[in-house]
Amino acid sequence: MPNFIGINLILCFFTQSSNALESLLETTTVMHVSLGIAIISFMATLFQRLRHVFLYDLFSSGLLLVWFAYWKTLFKYDSPMFFIFPLYFLMITAFASLFFISARHRIDIESLKIMRVLDKKNIMQPSLIMSCVFLSLVLEDYFLLYPTMMTLLIFRFALASCVVERSY
Repeated sequence: MPNFIGINLILCFFTQSSNALESLLETTTVMHVSLGIAIISFMATLFQRLRHVFLYDLFSSGLLLVWFAYWKTLFKYDSPMFFIFPLYFLMITAFASLFFISARHRIDIESLKIMRVLDKKNIMQPSLIMSCVFLSLVLEDYFLLYPTMMTLLIFRFALASCVVERSY
């Protein structure tokens, strides 16, 4: 998820340096465009053939920008969550990419079979997890629900990336 990691880096930089471009990310135009990208990628995951791991990146990046623009108005200007959460997302995505996805060629056949069964289970469907992430955005009183659901989505992305047919 290179776009997601890049946007998290940008958000960390902007919130710590009080850059003027930070106010650009808080505009409703950016929020609506990002929400549109997230909705389109969510709809694409509903189709079995379009379950590409790039959709996770689009969805996560879009909702991260929506979260930033929408929640920035609800909390204090210098709230540390706007630095801590993107930093956490950056680190957990890098961890999942480094230790799970890059090591997928070393997964034995039996573990791969179990992972494919988990991939097909209804409780682990990406559309269900993405719906929970959408829901967590509107529940402002439960501000830890969004990072929790995003963590679950990141690990679902790692699972989907590991069970992709190895053609290389």
